[in-house]
Amino acid sequence: MKFKNCMEDFVLHQLDAVIASNQGVCNCKQCRHDIVAMALTRLPAHYAVTSRGEVYTRVKAQEQQFNVDVITAITDAINIVKQYPHHEEAE
Repeated sequence: MKFKNCMEDFVLHQLDAVIASNQGVCNCKQCRHDIVAMALTRLPAHYAVTSRGEVYTRVKAQEQQFNVDVITAITDAINIVKQYPHHEEAE
């Protein structure tokens, strides 16, 4: 049995568009990982075990409030990472 947090896919799907709409965001690998990790921490997990469960979760993702929540979490994470970047330490 394999567990999958479908929220990871939703965040990654929106990430590039949200980064592009925010000025001054570092797009390095470290900053992107930090943004994703922070956004996922703020969002509820949506685990699926079966393909049926994954389909149900994807249908839920079509709801407008769901997408607003994902975009808001990414935007909040971007603002924090912009203020406290770690990429200088990782390079």
